[in-house]
Amino acid sequence: MTSEQIEKFLEPKHLDKHAVKISFKTRNSLSGIFIHTNDYNDLKSKNFWRVVSESNIKQWEKTKDNNLARIFNGAEFTRLAEQSNNN
Repeated sequence: MTSEQIEKFLEPKHLDKHAVKISFKTRNSLSGIFIHTNDYNDLKSKNFWRVVSESNIKQWEKTKDNNLARIFNGAEFTRLAEQSNNN
């Protein structure tokens, strides 16, 4: 996916708020929350995105520790979908 497609999906209501299911070209899908950090615009311009996996969301909400996130290349995404059971 392009950074524009990802941004269009995230920025209205998902960024830092709701878990999203991310489908990839070459790996299993995962659920997580996209987070806005100091380098968000720089990463977005290169189509890279910080995602906190579902298992770490509660801890991230308490601590806002960016080390709980991983950076993914948006070009590897095939689809983004809302999670039916938001945290």
